[in-house]
Parts: sequence; structure tokens; C-alpha cells
Amino acid sequence: MKGFRFDESRPLVKAAARKGKLEMEYLQLGNGEILLIREAEKEDASRIVDYTNQVGKETDNLTFGEDGYGISAEMEASYIESFSKIDNRLMLCAFIDGNLVGHLSFTGGVRPRTRHAGEFGITVLKQHWGKGIGTQLLNYLIAWAKQGRIIRKINLKVRSDNQRAIRLYQKAGFVASGTNTREFCIAGKFYDSVAMGLEID
Repeated sequence: MKGFRFDESRPLVKAAARKGKLEMEYLQLGNGEILLIREAEKEDASRIVDYTNQVGKETDNLTFGEDGYGISAEMEASYIESFSKIDNRLMLCAFIDGNLVGHLSFTGGVRPRTRHAGEFGITVLKQHWGKGIGTQLLNYLIAWAKQGRIIRKINLKVRSDNQRAIRLYQKAGFVASGTNTREFCIAGKFYDSVAMGLEID
């Protein structure tokens, strides 16, 4: 997306450098650490696979667990490449000191009548929870959607007992639209999910 720029009110530490379709963004977190957010690249594939397998061990709020996501680095690289070529998809990586600490993936609809809407998921390494990384990834997604004028609805599903995440989404303007019963089955126990959405105008 040529000419993409963030709102100048966002706490940029220094001017972003061009990198692919989007720009890298450096932000200073509340604890003084510098967070880099950028679009995923094929070279990140191995790190993303290792990262994903790690976060699967750290929380039961995902669709996969400690056994990992079950894809190879080669498959992930192909996945990243496909995302970079489609204008209603976005994959982001968040780094601190060169280490991958957060990830966001947004997928828009494939048909003309649904390509304006899509669903996303966010993960953050447990040791970095509470630093605002999820918030910054979400802000980036919303800014991308607003300035791109392609995505008009951002959807998500979250476990109904994950109040921390629900508060994050509500703060960003997402509104609950319903409950999906028995969405997750973990260790033989069922959990509901809440569907939430944000209209982009």
C-alpha cells in the first residue's frame, strides 16, 4: 500500500523506514523498551514457527495447545508470501531487542461480497504480557484498515472467560455480537467464545 502513514499522534520514537508494502514502526513502551512492529517477511518463518509453538504452551486461550500449530517453516514462509500479495490480509511481527515477542494475523474474505471483512488473532509471549504489545498490534491493524479503505469490518472470536482480552478489544471499540457455545474443548471441558467486531468507516 503506497503512501501508508500512521497518525502523527502515535508515539513514534523515530521515523519509520520503508519495508515492503507497509512501514516499520518503532514505539517506546511504558517501561522504556523499544517495540518494533513490521509486516512479516519470509525470512521470519522459522522464528514464527518457534514462537507459535512457545505461545501454545503458555495459554489455553488459543485454538492450539502445547503440541504447537503443526506447520513447518517452509509452509509458514509460503503463507507469509501469500499474505504479502493480497491486499485484504495482514501479518505483523512485534520485536524487542531483535526477539519476536508478538504476532498478529488478519485474513479478509476471498469473495467479492465478503472481502471487506475479516478476522484476526493476536498472541504475545507470556513474559511480555502487560506491556501494551497487544494494544499496539491492534492499533496498527486498525490504522491499516482505516487508511487502506478496503477493510470495513474487523471481526474476532475470544474465549468468554478471557476478560483481559475482552477488555482490550472493548477499549479499542469492538462490540460483542453474540456467543458461540462450546467453541473450545480443552481437556474434555467445553468453553464458549464471544464474537466481537469493529466497523471501519
